[in-house]
Amino acid sequence: MPSPPVVFHWLPFVGSAIEYGNDSMKFFVACQAKVTFCLGPKGNNFVLVGKSTVFNAEDAYTHLTTPVFCKDVVYDVPNEILTVVKVGLSTDNFRAYVGMIEDEVEEFISSDVSFSAYQSNDITARGSFESVKALSEITILTASRTLQGSEVINKSFAQIYTDLDERQGTDNERLLCRVIQKRRVGGSAQHDHDMIAALLDQKYRSTDREDVVEALYQEQVKHFGVNGEPGKFRPLAYEDLRDLPVLDFVIRETLRVHPPIHSIMRAVCDDVPIPSTLAAPNSKSEGTYIVPKGHVVLASPLFAQMDPAIWRNANKWEPSRWNDPEGVAMMALKERLTFGFGAVSKGMDSPYQPFGAGRHRCIGEQFAYLQLGTILFTLIRKMEFKLPTGVPEHNYHTMITMPKTPRDVHYRRRQFD
Repeated sequence: MPSPPVVFHWLPFVGSAIEYGNDSMKFFVACQAKVTFCLGPKGNNFVLVGKSTVFNAEDAYTHLTTPVFCKDVVYDVPNEILTVVKVGLSTDNFRAYVGMIEDEVEEFISSDVSFSAYQSNDITARGSFESVKALSEITILTASRTLQGSEVINKSFAQIYTDLDERQGTDNERLLCRVIQKRRVGGSAQHDHDMIAALLDQKYRSTDREDVVEALYQEQVKHFGVNGEPGKFRPLAYEDLRDLPVLDFVIRETLRVHPPIHSIMRAVCDDVPIPSTLAAPNSKSEGTYIVPKGHVVLASPLFAQMDPAIWRNANKWEPSRWNDPEGVAMMALKERLTFGFGAVSKGMDSPYQPFGAGRHRCIGEQFAYLQLGTILFTLIRKMEFKLPTGVPEHNYHTMITMPKTPRDVHYRRRQFD
């Protein structure tokens, strides 16, 4: 049986790694005629939904994640641990998380130096913030507040996470151990309804589109405005997020165009034949391609989500596509199922898989939508935004796809206090 064809390269050992690292999407497009088995919805399905005894995530990632996150974290723990973690991702917990996230965002913009123009209480004052730095800290603080408890929340904690590749998580590990020990002595009933409280009760078993920004704000005015008073809103509740279609469309379209992970790898634990519907030798006499044991297969949510053969105006950021009843986006949205931690996108043959698919799909998908929605909701309510240099290009040199510089966001306060 023949092996799949090898992508042309000049240097042995290095191969196509540099080209892949510089611009993964361009590399995928150039290679699709040769490596079709891992690209597109069917290719993703082949890799991500395959049996874990054949396509193994731990073997593919442990040597990358363990040096960064330490042992007994991420892919260095049994997959069955997810049955414990999911109790912190229940609807009751989500209801409590919304207020916590909103409070953390408001506290951040009221104290961080990047938002001094907002803090001046002057609606004519304009300021700017470095998007990755500010939003990374907001993401860390809100996730930590809801999932790890109020005891760990401070600016230095967010900075420790920012420097995780250098610090390797040891400071956070010691801090969390102290929090857990203290709670076990005092009882979890004395603390907030966060992820740690839930786990302690268990036993082990982006845009330069001003029209879209305005639509987001007017959606809040419509649903949350108080007596028509400018800048006066009632608080957000978890159930409200279901009734904010513009917010939902913006988040989904952003994850389509800018997925955090462009490639997902699996280690091949046994010789695997590639279905002929994905790729096959030109000559029928050569049989079927075989991916040999010891190799690595790769799926790409990015490629499927940006494929012009699937999506109309694939390279255009257009949230309204998620409101088209006949469009690809709506078809992908209808494919929902539950693994016990909330309804999530089905994946499988779907062209929309920002959270992966199969056994190792991200169990935090529902929390991610909750966190993103509440953060964006709070920021839009407080400020107007502009991107002075447009939407940045992708930086594929980082483990998580990040925007290249410059990536400053300009803002202006909407209302006086």
